[in-house]
Amino acid sequence: MASYDVALTASAAKELKKLPAQLIARIVPRLESLAANPRPPGCKKMQGGDREWRIRIGDYRAVYTVDDTKLLVEVTRIRHRSGVYER
Repeated sequence: MASYDVALTASAAKELKKLPAQLIARIVPRLESLAANPRPPGCKKMQGGDREWRIRIGDYRAVYTVDDTKLLVEVTRIRHRSGVYER
């Protein structure tokens, strides 16, 4: 199986930088692991989302899209679970 590229949108990178360092240390390895398996056990397809998926990282959620033709995982949001589902 080919490896995917993992990219963060500008807004997701900004959200990640605002978080405490200890939380970033938990989130970044989970995001990097999406390169090997973009749909890991426990991930869920977002309801109403076009091609959006989400993974849990403690009380935070990372929302991303998967493009299988380009082998690209694009992280669009990284937020606390209370605010990640708002548009």
